[in-house]
Amino acid sequence: MNTSIPGTPAELRAAGDQVTGPGGGISAGPPATPDTPMVPFDPTKPNIARAYDYLLGGKDHFPPDRELAERLVALYPGVRQLVRENRRFLVRALEYVAAEGISQYVDLGAGLPTSPAVHETVRRHDVTADVVYVDNDLVVINHLRALAAKGDDHMDAVAGDLARPGAVMDAVQATGHIDPGKPACLILAMVLHFLDAGTAREVTGAYIAALAPGSHVIITVACGKPAIGQQITRAYDAAPLFNHTAGDVTSFFAGLDLIKPGVADARASRPGWETPAPFQQRPGRVLAGIGVKP
Repeated sequence: MNTSIPGTPAELRAAGDQVTGPGGGISAGPPATPDTPMVPFDPTKPNIARAYDYLLGGKDHFPPDRELAERLVALYPGVRQLVRENRRFLVRALEYVAAEGISQYVDLGAGLPTSPAVHETVRRHDVTADVVYVDNDLVVINHLRALAAKGDDHMDAVAGDLARPGAVMDAVQATGHIDPGKPACLILAMVLHFLDAGTAREVTGAYIAALAPGSHVIITVACGKPAIGQQITRAYDAAPLFNHTAGDVTSFFAGLDLIKPGVADARASRPGWETPAPFQQRPGRVLAGIGVKP
């Protein structure tokens, strides 16, 4: 998952990768460097993707990653459940989007390919669906490229910083898997809490501007009540962490038509439902939704 991010929208604009071009897309900005991951392999430091993998029950992690994850669990035991709820929502959302006929997917800040991965889920509906994974972590890129090397002609992985939309989309399109003139599905799962709300709005807005009409955007964000949220943001030392409100998360869908039930708790949200299913309130939750570009 991406962690190398500028601190302010002004820094993003200065990087040249978020300026809207004449056609409503993203201008070119500096040359993309898709083959240069920005997070080197270092097993002595906690890593976002590996800590997340540990919480999901995966195998690709080291002691610092497990220590970070266990600190979060000690503060809020429901953390493990949150990451699993996010995964279940993502599967439901992808199945909904695939049933709508979308055949190309871009997963931003993809993380390690814990099963069921995006390509596994959408291939149940379309065996030739194209998937491009984007991350800035060397371990993640190597894992994903190893999968693609096993003869999958419809999947690729590129290195890129989530907060540099222009460079990322240039690198994605350079793979030849994504046709910018056709609807695509953009996935921002459990990554926008690594950006402050203002920057997240600008970044998502830039990505949305680059999509063709009919494209779908899936967003999930971990949130917590202020007391527990503040404790977790202080304890999380792998990257800056921000505790967004429901209003913030809704604002990330600006320019999109929200699929019912809109932005809702991932436990209760079923795409296309009129209202979320009832559920028990608790200090932490994952807010999730799907938007369609008109």
